[in-house]
Amino acid sequence: MKKILVPTDFSDQAEKALEVAAQLAKQYNSEIYLLNVLDLPLHEVDALKGYNNLPEAVFFMKLAHKKFEDLLKKDYLEGITVYETVEFHDIYKAVNTVCEKHDIDLIIMGSHGTSGFKELLIGSNTEKVVRTSNTPVLVVKKRHTTFKVEHFVFASDFKEESKVPFLKALKFAELFEAEMHLLMVVTANKFVTTSEAKDRIQGFLETVTHSFCTIHIYNDETIETGIMNFSQSIDADLIGMSTHGRQGLSHFFNGSISEDLVNHARRPVITFKI
Repeated sequence: MKKILVPTDFSDQAEKALEVAAQLAKQYNSEIYLLNVLDLPLHEVDALKGYNNLPEAVFFMKLAHKKFEDLLKKDYLEGITVYETVEFHDIYKAVNTVCEKHDIDLIIMGSHGTSGFKELLIGSNTEKVVRTSNTPVLVVKKRHTTFKVEHFVFASDFKEESKVPFLKALKFAELFEAEMHLLMVVTANKFVTTSEAKDRIQGFLETVTHSFCTIHIYNDETIETGIMNFSQSIDADLIGMSTHGRQGLSHFFNGSISEDLVNHARRPVITFKI
């Protein structure tokens, strides 16, 4: 893990993500890329053929640079190589652009989490990134004086399409030297026998050598609550999931368990794109 991207709006939540990134950067000798996204009227920019001719763009770029300067003075960033960048796209497009350009290994974001009608109407920037990013996204909700992962829950239905995300998650478990708890939540609507569930999970383990994996079948009313309840029962440090990246009407009607967890789970969540 050599390059970590931290999108920031210079809020307290974003700084919590940066603090975790700094800890990981020091531990794994990584570089940090700080990204600030400016929300400007793109039709005006296109008409002028460039951001440099738009007074608002110049003003907000200077303001962002000043905030970057103040942020880089933080003690916890001492000794870490930090790059700053400003983009004008929608946040998920900006994140994807920076990830591709710099070959980013991990995105770390802060999130307040939302609920109810507000969540339905506007969602969150973090949720949009989780839905669209090809790079793993780690979402943190609180300040971590010491970010340590000893118990890592990877929740899945363990069907064939989830194997690639599983292998990505496995690399992080090995990196963190964490015990990996492979979890399948069974609900009344999506019933699977214990025998079939264990066979699915065991099929994933046949091709790996990681020796710190445990298998868990957990029953609950919904998959989301099952993941959170199981994670609480073992005091997990991190929850991992795959995401389909659904958009538009498909996302509206089907939803996404990984995005719901990002919004509702109190523990850090890391997502991997299928």
